[in-house]
Amino acid sequence: MDLDLDKPALTGEDYRTLKELGEAHRAIRAELSKRIIGQDEVVEQVLTAFFAGGHVLLLGVPGLGKTLLIRSLAEILGLRFNRIQFTPDLMPSDITGSDVLASEGSERSFKFLGGPIFTNFILADEINRTPPKTQAAMLEAMEENCVTVAGHSYPLPRPFFVMATQNPIEQEGTYLLPAAALDRFLFTVVVDYPTQADELAMLFHTTSKFELPVARLLDEERVRRMLEVVRRINMRDQTLKYAVDLVRATRPSESRDLMVKDMVECGGSPRATQALILGAKARAALEGRDEATPRDVRSIAMPALHHRVLTNFHADADNVNSRDIVRKLVKEVPRPAGDEPHVEKVVRDGLGRKFMRWLFGEPQQAAGTAAS
Repeated sequence: MDLDLDKPALTGEDYRTLKELGEAHRAIRAELSKRIIGQDEVVEQVLTAFFAGGHVLLLGVPGLGKTLLIRSLAEILGLRFNRIQFTPDLMPSDITGSDVLASEGSERSFKFLGGPIFTNFILADEINRTPPKTQAAMLEAMEENCVTVAGHSYPLPRPFFVMATQNPIEQEGTYLLPAAALDRFLFTVVVDYPTQADELAMLFHTTSKFELPVARLLDEERVRRMLEVVRRINMRDQTLKYAVDLVRATRPSESRDLMVKDMVECGGSPRATQALILGAKARAALEGRDEATPRDVRSIAMPALHHRVLTNFHADADNVNSRDIVRKLVKEVPRPAGDEPHVEKVVRDGLGRKFMRWLFGEPQQAAGTAAS
């Protein structure tokens, strides 16, 4: 199969935009570092998802700077920002807006009044605390880039980026996002506690100084142009096939991996492959490169796949989660010819015995021990 993907698809203007994006990426990181201490991988994954045209679900306890991150990013990019606090009594119209009765002279008519979703950046804080009906309104906007009210569709601004958060600790009074809803997010990013050094630096900045200003580096038009260029980043046939093989390896019906067959209820859909491709292209573009490589695919495999791999009770019994499975597949799925070697460090603590046997093979029988 020849997909004819090896030929450059970028024009001279595209290359100028690509160079501008690479320079802007470094400048954005420098500006964000004025307010966000540490969390380098989280920042990089959020930027990758944004320029890939997707949305992000952040998993982490409160107080780790998630709101500050997206608000600062909106300021730097010159885009509008709104925060929506999801609560059990939040209604779909509180997000999308509604028709209101307006008077014009002696005539009265209904006029649509848009809600907070009509902006560029949305922080959907604790999205799992609102009922499924309200979640569905948000998810429709994420997928269709429009909202429907009283039978009329209203387009959302471009770019449109949602960063939703979930508190993984408290589950009382929450409505867990179903698998179909999780699949709408390009990435799911785990936000962990900062290191001791980062926490000390953060405390120094936040308790002894006012919030530092950040410079506006871009605007809507330039951001839209960059988003279009990301889609045209080159990707060779072998890299595309590698991404497909990686996703197919997560499906129990198609995988050759015994752990996947026994411990995975459902693997990634074609949307997972799209997430890998777009994420890899965005990662390459942010570095100013015109071609996405297998290394780019691997670099975003975890945030793109782990929320799309659903484990079963066998995995729960052996203390294996979807991140363990994705990590193993990234290591074992055959890579394209000529791809650079990559050594993975496997953390063994806390994994079940069955998983350890699959990962490292059966233990050798001690000499002199009789076979049972």
